Amino acid sequence: MSSRLLSPLALVAALALAGCSHDDAADDARQAPAASPYAAVARGKIDIEGGLLKLSMPRDGVVAEIKVHEGDRVKKGQLLAMLDTEPSKLAVTSAEAEQKQAQAQADLLEARMKAADQRAERLDAAAKAGAGDAQSADDAREASRQLQGELTNARANAALAAQKLAGARYELAQRSLLAPVDGEIVQRLIQPGATASPQGGPAFVLLPEQPRLVRAELNESFVRAVSPGMRAEVVDDSGSGMPNLTAHVLRIGTVFGASALEDDPLVRANTRTVECVLAFDQPPPASARIGQRVLVRFAAGEAGSKQP
Repeated sequence: MSSRLLSPLALVAALALAGCSHDDAADDARQAPAASPYAAVARGKIDIEGGLLKLSMPRDGVVAEIKVHEGDRVKKGQLLAMLDTEPSKLAVTSAEAEQKQAQAQADLLEARMKAADQRAERLDAAAKAGAGDAQSADDAREASRQLQGELTNARANAALAAQKLAGARYELAQRSLLAPVDGEIVQRLIQPGATASPQGGPAFVLLPEQPRLVRAELNESFVRAVSPGMRAEVVDDSGSGMPNLTAHVLRIGTVFGASALEDDPLVRANTRTVECVLAFDQPPPASARIGQRVLVRFAAGEAGSKQP
């Protein structure tokens, strides 16, 4: 009788213990943090290789003409602006006159030397045949040698004048600012009539026509978790509405530096980061502007190539 009463009690106790064990396991599962899908997260910005180009006028002078405006797309070699060219044109004209004069002098001496050589040869032949004076032949040869020296000097002067002319033409060309690459004029900082110089700051800011990339600041604690070739997600951090984009790591820097994208000055001063450059898998939309802030989420479990 006692045995028949204990069996149901034992069953109830066993069920109670099983229920408690199940509840404890459920609580532990809820409290355990979910595994992060990212190996690292970094602040970054959209950029291009080499950054924006700040173009200054090659020489000092007064701006005479501006050929482009902000927002214009330009081609390599296209004229952007021109300084006053009148002084340089006068220098070219003067150098051309000097060069022509020096060349004419050299041509004249060359003709005289040829004639002197022929006369010296005739007199020398006559002297050897006994039909002429040996002294006259010697004098003719000496005159030819003197003309040869004068011709050499004249040719040197002609070459110097040609170099001077080339220099004057080069300086004339330096009065013009040409686009070094294809791109877009982002900013124009000069006006006609203003004085410009290479030391006076840029005249234009040019956005080269190159693929966009991302420069991320990888915290020192994440450096070993990221490698070239690793996939990443680029998320807009500026509120511009840019959709999430995919990218891959091109290279990771070898030098630690202070953060430039951290807003908190205390954190910025005490944080060491390495630059990580990523390339977009697909061309980003027009809303992805240079300098735009982004978050870069490096995918966990990605096996990129080892960094050299």
